Amino acid sequence: MSIIEYEKAQKMGVKAYKTAVQKGRHPYLPVLDEILSENDIVKEVSLGVICVPLSRVVGTSTRSRTYSFANNFMPILEPKTEFAYKWSALADAQMHEGIRDPIKVYEYLNYFYVIEGNKRASVMKFFDALEIPAEVIRKIPKRTDEKENKIYYEFMDFNKITGINDIWVSDEGNFQKLINDVFSSKRAMIRKTAGETGKLTSAMLTEYAVDPEDYVRSAAEVWTEDDTKDFMSAYYKFRECYEQKGGKKLENITTGDAFLAFLDIYDFYEAVDMSRDEMKKAIERTWEEYLTKNKNEILDINLTPPAEGKKSIIGQMFTPAPTAARPLKVAFIYDRDPMTSDWLYAHELGRNHIKEVFGNKINTLKIMTAETEDEALLAMDELIEKQKVEVIFTTTSRLVDASLKCAVKHPNVKILNCSLNTSHRYIRTYYARLYEAKFLSGMIAGCLTETNRLGYLANYPIFGVTADINAFAMGALMVNPKAVVNLKWTTLKEEEKRSEMYREFFEDNIDYISDQDMIRPNNASRRFGMYKLSAGEPENIAMPLYNWGVMYERIIKLIINDSWDDADSGNAGIPVNYWWGFSSGVIDILLSNKLPYNTSRLVAAMKQEITDGSFAVFKDRIVSNTGEEKNPEGRLMPPEEIMTMDWLLENVEGTIPVIDSLKENAREIVELKGVLKEDEDTSGS
Repeated sequence: MSIIEYEKAQKMGVKAYKTAVQKGRHPYLPVLDEILSENDIVKEVSLGVICVPLSRVVGTSTRSRTYSFANNFMPILEPKTEFAYKWSALADAQMHEGIRDPIKVYEYLNYFYVIEGNKRASVMKFFDALEIPAEVIRKIPKRTDEKENKIYYEFMDFNKITGINDIWVSDEGNFQKLINDVFSSKRAMIRKTAGETGKLTSAMLTEYAVDPEDYVRSAAEVWTEDDTKDFMSAYYKFRECYEQKGGKKLENITTGDAFLAFLDIYDFYEAVDMSRDEMKKAIERTWEEYLTKNKNEILDINLTPPAEGKKSIIGQMFTPAPTAARPLKVAFIYDRDPMTSDWLYAHELGRNHIKEVFGNKINTLKIMTAETEDEALLAMDELIEKQKVEVIFTTTSRLVDASLKCAVKHPNVKILNCSLNTSHRYIRTYYARLYEAKFLSGMIAGCLTETNRLGYLANYPIFGVTADINAFAMGALMVNPKAVVNLKWTTLKEEEKRSEMYREFFEDNIDYISDQDMIRPNNASRRFGMYKLSAGEPENIAMPLYNWGVMYERIIKLIINDSWDDADSGNAGIPVNYWWGFSSGVIDILLSNKLPYNTSRLVAAMKQEITDGSFAVFKDRIVSNTGEEKNPEGRLMPPEEIMTMDWLLENVEGTIPVIDSLKENAREIVELKGVLKEDEDTSGS
């Protein structure tokens, strides 16, 4: 009989017990009956017999056996006891034939508490088994607003789709993101395979009567048994290498959080195909990313440009300033032709600005064909390896993953992505606080409206856009308490054509509209900025605008003057996001000369107040259109909350759309940087 194994296990248990006592922690197994009451539970659901991860078997259902084990599930009773003999007999069985009989457990918040089979669980843990068969009864808690509760409900959806229960994440939305990462890789593989084999033919599409992208999505977005096998293979491999590197010491993130960060950098199937040695090297290269995730402060938001400084004499010796003979090579990556997009056209104007400012000291290149992540990666690799580019600006949030992957591969190249609320150690991000100009635009509309009804056309429900909408509505409300803003989204699947939206605005007695921010060069129109709607041509009143050239100029000066690394000093390696507003000159607002004189004075005064920092748009009591107070009197809303707004101001008519209601080309962007809005939950079984 394996009494020797019992003695080893008991030593482990006694050590854990003493350590817990010394640190003031509970030394025994947690007891589910003492954690919750039946009033906390909506219902119990049988999941049948499944394999459960032993790492998540953490306690017992009742107090009766808890004093036989330390909090690591190792026994603490003396060897010469009936308990020890039974434990040893189970150890013999495990060594010779394996324990086959399932234990019985309650599952609560993805932790398992043993009803029957405590000794079997202890023996299996002693032998470092990964999982154990168990008859599982799930205790489903009542819905609450607590973060852990919300994540658990998301886990139940994830578990229902995948059957996976051996992973946990610590942020809302991340279980769905794990699924999205797999589906994204499957879509890419289907497209690649179809392109190589010619399977995705027009005849095939005619047979299925679907659009190519609809076919790809419908084929990819079905979770299969192979997906589960691939996922667990990649995850177990990652977990082993991550823990060997020291991942267990990162106490503020779970291994699931780290795996999700890994999949931000490496494609899912790339992770599946990695050998253990390749996985170890990949984790080593990306280790800073996990250290960043482990910090409580995940983003250093830089609201004003840092001091440019001056290159030291020593710095000039080792990194001489750019010259015509050796210019700084800067590349801009666009996902399509800037002439077809008001957003990209503004960035192209920024590129032209720095060409004028720096002359032959810099050499700018641009890529306009980076429609997919693979195309962006290929373009950046060639720019770096063949053109020796030193700085890359990727101008849309959809290129953030490609930017991150390229930065890990080329750590000496400075890569910046134009996006908000992106926390990655290897890249920097930049954006502009356009909401400050939108606020002034809303003030003007609120002053001029004769109907008290204003319109707002928005495109993607992503970070930053919601703040723009609310700022416009806030500006209108400050000067006109009767002002109402009717919100329409241009990227909804079932949305009518833009011309129909204008007609509906007109018929709804709306007289001023906030529309796209700039003209689109290949489709010039007067419908941009904020304008008066009429039966004839719109009358342009105000135009909030981006001066991206100012931002690019300031960032390049930081690099030239060796001030780039200064942004990291004092922030302990936190990712940097430049988010500049009026005070930096990165945004502005152009006003029509037809604007009433005193309205112009009011706008100029408010603009100066915002620039000086003596007035903040989102301060004091703010109420959403559902009646919920989002900010109390006297409080300045922090930048993180402004970035991630997922609500609309009290005078806004409309909602933030869920992702499934969006057009195909919008879903990809919103999946990356969208405001978190899920469909109504139907889980719980």
